[in-house]
Amino acid sequence: MIDSLKTFLAVASSGNFSEVARQQDVAVSSVTRKVDALEAELGTSLFHRSSRRIHLTDAGEQFVPRARTILSEIAAARDALHQLDDLPRGPLTVAAPTVFGRRHVVPAVAAFMHQYPGVEVDLHLSDQVIDLAEQGVDVAIRIGVLPDSDLQATLLAPVRLVTCASPAYLAQAGRPASPIDLLQHECISVATPPAPSFIWRYAGVNRNQPLAVRGRFRTDDKDGMLQAALGGLGVLHIATWVVSDHLRDGSLVALFPQELSAPPADGLPGIHAVRAPGRGRSQRARLFLAHLRAAIGQPAWWDQMPASEPGASAVHLAAAV
Repeated sequence: MIDSLKTFLAVASSGNFSEVARQQDVAVSSVTRKVDALEAELGTSLFHRSSRRIHLTDAGEQFVPRARTILSEIAAARDALHQLDDLPRGPLTVAAPTVFGRRHVVPAVAAFMHQYPGVEVDLHLSDQVIDLAEQGVDVAIRIGVLPDSDLQATLLAPVRLVTCASPAYLAQAGRPASPIDLLQHECISVATPPAPSFIWRYAGVNRNQPLAVRGRFRTDDKDGMLQAALGGLGVLHIATWVVSDHLRDGSLVALFPQELSAPPADGLPGIHAVRAPGRGRSQRARLFLAHLRAAIGQPAWWDQMPASEPGASAVHLAAAV
């Protein structure tokens, strides 16, 4: 029954049996059997089906919130039973943006699972914003300015930006003395405009508007941008959590003096952990959130640049104002 309820909610969300089968890595017939079994158990049809589309019946529309409540209550009951002993047990579902997840969430999850061997983790890496309740996610990492919602948000770290380039690029093109000089340089930018409003924006420069930089290489992938910068294709303006290791080892050089930086202001993008009311209150979710905050540190470890390390004296964490 639990599996059938989860499958029903997934189909209701996507409106497509084939898409749910792909997400669950099962045959389409397996998905339809679960929905058929649920309909037989309830004695009513939950979907109108045709060769072109699938959509909820009136009964299906009414059953969606009830199905979510049932699953939430079952999860709460399971948590209550698991909390009878000291160590957390059972599944934990985490979602994170792809690049941030690979770099920072996977190591934190690995350490968490070693600390709590009774916990199982499903980690979903995607740059799409998902519905936590529909997807059964306990903790999600989101980067940006959060819209108003009923989600419980915890700030993990502010987003800080650094302007950097490889030593090879600087040897060939010269080092810009100030942000305005970037207009004369190859700059690595997004392929699909518009770029985020805080990228290529510097306090007191160009009336605090983004610089109209140009370059021959563009991509929407942060790892692609990083590899392009390491390969000497131009100057990069990107979050420190992407490039901090390379600033430390000298394979990238921060370009502008530290006195041009400013502390993050209210309303600027941040890295948040969000939880849905109910499911996100589980013992596992609370422990993982505390573990993740400790792993990131205050300030975040990627923003801690000792002056003795390569590139540290020139770090410019550009204010997104």
